[in-house]
Amino acid sequence: MTAALACSMGLAACGSNTDSATSGASSSGSSAVTMAMRTPNWILPISAPGFTQGENAIFGTALYRPLYNYDLTSDADYHIYAKKSLGEVPEFSEDGKTMTITLRDATWSDGEKITTRDVEFWWNLVTNNKDKWASYREGSFPDNITDFTIVDDKTFSLTTSEAYAPGWFIGNQLNKIAILPQHVWDKTSADAAVGDDDRTPEGAIKVFDFLTEQSKDLSTYATNDLWKVVSGPWKISEYVPNGQVVLVPNEAYWGDDKPQIDKLTLKPFTGDDAEFNVLRAGGIDYGYIPASNVSQTSYMEQQGYTVDPWYGYSITYLVLNFANPTSGPLFEQKYLRQAMQMLIDQETISEKVWGGMAAPTCGPVPQSSDANGTSKGCAYSFDPEGAKKLLEDNGWKVVPDGVSVCEDAAKCGEGVNAGDKLEFKLISQSGFTATTNMMSEIKSQMAKVGIVLDIQEVPDSVSVSQVCEEGAECTWDMSFFGSQGSWYYPVYASGERLFQTDAPVNLGSYSNAKADELIEASKFSSDANALDEYNAFLAEDLPVLWMPNPVYQISAYKSNLDGVSPQDPMNLMYPEDWSWK
Repeated sequence: MTAALACSMGLAACGSNTDSATSGASSSGSSAVTMAMRTPNWILPISAPGFTQGENAIFGTALYRPLYNYDLTSDADYHIYAKKSLGEVPEFSEDGKTMTITLRDATWSDGEKITTRDVEFWWNLVTNNKDKWASYREGSFPDNITDFTIVDDKTFSLTTSEAYAPGWFIGNQLNKIAILPQHVWDKTSADAAVGDDDRTPEGAIKVFDFLTEQSKDLSTYATNDLWKVVSGPWKISEYVPNGQVVLVPNEAYWGDDKPQIDKLTLKPFTGDDAEFNVLRAGGIDYGYIPASNVSQTSYMEQQGYTVDPWYGYSITYLVLNFANPTSGPLFEQKYLRQAMQMLIDQETISEKVWGGMAAPTCGPVPQSSDANGTSKGCAYSFDPEGAKKLLEDNGWKVVPDGVSVCEDAAKCGEGVNAGDKLEFKLISQSGFTATTNMMSEIKSQMAKVGIVLDIQEVPDSVSVSQVCEEGAECTWDMSFFGSQGSWYYPVYASGERLFQTDAPVNLGSYSNAKADELIEASKFSSDANALDEYNAFLAEDLPVLWMPNPVYQISAYKSNLDGVSPQDPMNLMYPEDWSWK
């Protein structure tokens, strides 16, 4: 969008001088920061299906320090971010199966010491409630642990069934361990006394159900005694469901990285335009420039903001629902997946729709920086004629700007009948102008070969398009939730949570025996080739449709707000490190 067009759309005046945003001042007080962010809606540090959004991770790590946080940019052992973690670097036995972990000296906000009893409490909850835990996949953590031992108040050990690649296990398995205040949370109801209920399977289930129920009650986040005991540098001062959240420093925080500001306000907006209007007016200290307004970067810099694209260790994709009884058999046809991929002009969309602030996704492993921005190395390029030929060669009567129909069932593939049509319901995110524009472009290209997309925008496309259970009504065909990236990886970009059969975030129920085999191989070998082979196979097999991967956001923050950069590629932020110059 040109600057002239932006002015004509009724945004703030586009002149070079304005007093609406003052460089060197906070919008919310001398030692406070207001930041644009969707309202977090999950507080329990055990992930739940439908609540795995990035804002919940940022919120959670501010309140509760996990066993390990990570810094991909550091050369620390296994990229462990020591000052943001409660555990020391694990020590391995000679056979590589037993890890001994020592906790750092730390306390809860009520003064109680953090001990291995708090680790045991978490262990008992997740091992007895695996079916309710979004991070669980059968056979993976904690199923791959044969022994969990408390050594003393500061030390515990884990023994695995096999010798895994240490980097994978520490980065992609131990990253799931939360440490919970057993002395406050180990009860089965609000009125019950705290005990050792977690130490029996029946009790652990009751405790977990109680904590889950409390976590769903957003209206009590700021008042519930459960959530007042934290281990992180922040605590909740104010929480409005679907509205503003205010965090203040935890005065009893044990770490050296204590907050340097006295208040952090998380302010949600209904969409990009609403956020950008407030940002332009100087009402946000840390916000973002929508991709459709990237041409105003220079203007924002003149108003005292630093503009800093936030690049993520991520991929973006459009989910195909293989479990839908109607469209699933169609998506099982690889030629159809190939044709649809060839109708997504990733390079042009990245440049024109996202203003150059996105890059093609070529496969399940994020592209290297030297290939970023091009489809170099992608298995499929934009090829409408090739897509049309694929459909025709496989028994379809292509009807441009109409609906293509299967004419020859013998060619169309197993489970596809003569007369079946290429019509799909696509659930997409609302509130993002670039996403809306991108979907319009893709719909237009698909229509040229008679693939009809019924695009329905909703605020939370993840929860609307959960995995379809057998016997349950299943109406969605395709789903997109990648306006800020679909998936941000842990340290090791393997696919056991995304693309393995029955994986917890495999929303489209993709299943391929060869993919499963390659994913398993990548978990046991430190050889980069194992990950390369997995990436090459899935890039070509198309478990999903690869989409332009936007930067998490084009951050814009007051130039005198120190400590924001560099922004974490794993999509976390640490506002305790921020300060006003």
